[in-house]
Amino acid sequence: MATYVNNLRLKEITTGDEDGTWGTSTNTNLELITDGFSYGTKQMSSDADQTFTMPDGTADATRGFYLKLTSAGSLTTTRVVTLGPNTVSKMWMIENATTGGQIITIKQGSGATVNIDNGSKAMVITDGAGAGAAVFNSNPTVAAGGLSYVAKTANYTASNLEGVLANTTGGAFTVTLPASPSVGDQVVIADSGGAFGTNNCIAGRNGSTIEGAASDLNLNIDGVSVQFVYSGSTWEVYAQVGGNGGDAVTLTGTQTLTNKTISADSNTLSGIAASSFVLSNGSGNIDGSASQKAIPAGVVVGTTDTQTLTNKTVRDTVYALTGTALLATNGGIQTKTLAANTTFTDSLTSGDAIVLQLEAGASYTVTFPTMTWVTSAGNVAPTLTAKDTLVFWKVSSVLYGAYTGSYV
Repeated sequence: MATYVNNLRLKEITTGDEDGTWGTSTNTNLELITDGFSYGTKQMSSDADQTFTMPDGTADATRGFYLKLTSAGSLTTTRVVTLGPNTVSKMWMIENATTGGQIITIKQGSGATVNIDNGSKAMVITDGAGAGAAVFNSNPTVAAGGLSYVAKTANYTASNLEGVLANTTGGAFTVTLPASPSVGDQVVIADSGGAFGTNNCIAGRNGSTIEGAASDLNLNIDGVSVQFVYSGSTWEVYAQVGGNGGDAVTLTGTQTLTNKTISADSNTLSGIAASSFVLSNGSGNIDGSASQKAIPAGVVVGTTDTQTLTNKTVRDTVYALTGTALLATNGGIQTKTLAANTTFTDSLTSGDAIVLQLEAGASYTVTFPTMTWVTSAGNVAPTLTAKDTLVFWKVSSVLYGAYTGSYV
């Protein structure tokens, strides 16, 4: 009896079988072999996952070397296309020509799969291993440094050595970093749509820390490319802004800068990104010189440099204090509503200063850290009311406090 166990599902005639019809079967086999090197189109019948199975001894587009996948309707999410039977080991060039702009996932068994972005092509190989069969991308897009790049427009979990071209023009979404990373693991997230400033891309930490912080990282600069490298204890972050980076600081423009560190020396700013402009020395020096300093394109001003920028507006954030530490990095203006007896702690360093608006101070026992109170009555702690404003600052190792009054 004839069998169809080969990778093109051709009829294999048993010795002595098909007397008088052997030539017809052979010709059919030859035609099916040529189909294996040809172009075919398969249409997904609905907005759902679908299986295309290569039939035994019968012409079908699934057998084609170049397989174009279309859809009868618009897909609304990523759909899985399973290639059968799961015992076929074969190479396909597959084109995602479906409508709806969605990814299709090529699958054979329970093993690895390959995602193909809408409008893209991929050379895939099925291993034909049966129920556990896997699909592999035989020619991924690989850039210098060993990164393979994928384009994404919705939530996605990245793998090690993967670059994500994130397009947020349709709305903000999250790119999640790999779980349980190893030393040297790398991921790049790049603003391919030039829209991070409007629709942010969130780098999800996935259980690890980012620059030592147990929080996700908000990418909100147009044109930015951010490289994440795992150090063994945290994801280190290295950023580069392209030509369309809308948040680059210019010399003469009037811009609002948020969450920036201001040095107390003269009227200089430190840690601001600069691109192709000249810094005026103003009333102070730049790198010890009383002359202007040119910043070439692409150079980032370091946090230890001292440069003078003009016509800049610096606006601090207002931070709702959840803990009890007096900490300047939370912001210069902080608020807190008490719900229990509270003991504040000192986390300020010399040169730090904060304003604290405190509510319900008269309803609970409030204990402040050791400090010198600056009041008209001398070093005396204030009597709190329902709503109070206090200022704290530190000089050397001495913490000072001033009660500016009640705003009931």
